[in-house]
Amino acid sequence: MTIYGVNGGSVPQVSAAPAFAKGADISWVAGMEAQGYTWKDKNGVTRDIIQILKQDYQINSVRIRVFVNPSSNYGNGYMNKDRAATLAKRAKDAGMSVMLTLHYSDSWADPGKQNKPAAWASYSFQQLMDAVWNHTREVMTAMQSKGVTPDWVQIGNETNDGMLWNDGKASLNMQNYAWLINTGNNAVKSISTATKTIVHLSNGYDNSLFVWNIGGLIANGATFDIIGMSLYPTSADWSSKVTQTVSNSNNMISRYGKPVMITEIGMDYNQPAAAKSFVADIKTKIRNIAGGKGLGVFYWEPEATPGYNGGYNKGAWQADGKPTIALDGFLN
Repeated sequence: MTIYGVNGGSVPQVSAAPAFAKGADISWVAGMEAQGYTWKDKNGVTRDIIQILKQDYQINSVRIRVFVNPSSNYGNGYMNKDRAATLAKRAKDAGMSVMLTLHYSDSWADPGKQNKPAAWASYSFQQLMDAVWNHTREVMTAMQSKGVTPDWVQIGNETNDGMLWNDGKASLNMQNYAWLINTGNNAVKSISTATKTIVHLSNGYDNSLFVWNIGGLIANGATFDIIGMSLYPTSADWSSKVTQTVSNSNNMISRYGKPVMITEIGMDYNQPAAAKSFVADIKTKIRNIAGGKGLGVFYWEPEATPGYNGGYNKGAWQADGKPTIALDGFLN
């Protein structure tokens, strides 16, 4: 069985990532703009959303997802490698760092579904690894064609029970999951040795999940750089959830020697004061993790307006086009 390694020769290097990423997943921006959406700042002035995020909220990094062969539906698909590269260039031109999130699916991959792309459905496991290798390199190359080398790449998204089910389902075959992570990791490094790879799970407060998953990967020889976490608390429990997530982060660092990044957070738009407090608290506590091992916090799709894409309500913009105060939590 082929195990993919890193190609020899010189590879491009990325510019230095920020010491601490204050980030936003902006993947819906391209589709929203195609649908005619615009954004106002807190003064009611219509401006480019990327400039608002950077200039008004000190956001220094963006996160952008890529599906394999998505539908043209603006919300559920749309973000193929070319649209993602175009959006990444806008962020890079604004002086921001870029995280790439590879879903390895034609649509959303998350704890409840890790569906293979339709084109990969009948592949053997070796063919799946070939496909992960080739797709990862194709996306990296599309980014570089626009002058962007991502600082970070997530190998999968919220892979609580692995990826590319059932072949890579962790509860069925942890070794297969580890080999898929390795294949993605090595494909990234074959294009850019300086880009850091991330394994990302949801429920950052759930230590037992992380010990099982991250520990299982490492026991099976998986190679990656950073442990990523999602956290979506309520206005009632955010403080305790932050405490648990920071505790889990410290445990991951001490167990496995890998830094931690919170790659998704969010809270209901109609709880803006609580959301601001939550953002400020998790930003401060992750940034203050000993040894600089807390690398950043990313808000998921803050540009979403209430009810966007069939009912998403955890954005940070209001129906009148102006932002809530949630992102003020990022300000120093």
